[in-house]
Amino acid sequence: MLEEILKYLSVYLLSTVKFFGGPLAGITLGLSYLETVLLTIAGMMTSVVVFSFLGRQAASWLVRRRIKRNKPLFSRKSRIIVKVYRNFGVSGIAFLTPLLLSPVVGTVAAALLGISRKRIFLHMLWSAVLWSFILTFMTFKFQELMTRLF
Repeated sequence: MLEEILKYLSVYLLSTVKFFGGPLAGITLGLSYLETVLLTIAGMMTSVVVFSFLGRQAASWLVRRRIKRNKPLFSRKSRIIVKVYRNFGVSGIAFLTPLLLSPVVGTVAAALLGISRKRIFLHMLWSAVLWSFILTFMTFKFQELMTRLF
């Protein structure tokens, strides 16, 4: 029983920080497709909820940290995020969050850009559902391919 809970917790917690880690952990730990999908979605959405409330505070902390370390205020990554937002809006940020950003960075960026929490939740939810199904499917299919080859 404890072993099963730890498996679920591993996939869930990994998905809060790095989205793609959820499907990889799920398949590695022997979870089913649906379990992996649901835990990955739940993990990302937990990060979204937490960091949508802490987004502006986290962003100001990052700015202070960058100034303290004598790093430029705007990085290449932040410029790209602003460019995506200007061209595609919150949908673009949500779409790219699981793939290129992490749930934390995507949510903080959206909060920093002044997007309402309701819109952040909505867009991050559809993105989490879409990418969870796709990435988990691809991971499971890749595992099947590898077992056939070796």
